[in-house]
Amino acid sequence: MSDQPTAEAPIDYDRLMQANLTQVFGEHDAEKRLAAITTLYAPDAVLNEPERTAKGHAEINDAVSELLATLPPDFAFRAQGPAMGHHGIGILRWGSGPRDGASVVDGMDIAHFQGGVIHSLTVFLIAKP
Repeated sequence: MSDQPTAEAPIDYDRLMQANLTQVFGEHDAEKRLAAITTLYAPDAVLNEPERTAKGHAEINDAVSELLATLPPDFAFRAQGPAMGHHGIGILRWGSGPRDGASVVDGMDIAHFQGGVIHSLTVFLIAKP
C-alpha cells in the first residue's frame, strides 16, 4: 500500500458544464431538475448568483425555479462554445433568449469541481453593449 495520493479521474468540463446548463438551468420540471442536481453537484454545493447564494441540492433547485419563473416561457439557455477548464475549475459562456432568436442576456458560469462534481458554481451576467 502506498502513501502517495491517488490522482482523480480527469474532469470532462464540457460534458458536465453543458449538462448543468441544459439539465439544471434549462429544465422547468423541478423533479427532473433535482435529479440532475443530485448527479452533477456535491451535496453541500454552493450556487452563487449575482442576487443570491444557495447551498445544497434543495436550495439550488429552488433558486433555479425562481430564476426560471422570471423568464419568458420560450427562453432557452445556449452555450456559446465548449466549456474548458483545468485544475478543477471550469468555465462556460452562455446566452439566453427566445428559443429561435438572439440572446437577450449573456453570462458565464465558473465551476469549482471536487470529486468529479460541482462543489461551487458562480454565475456572472455580462452586459450587452
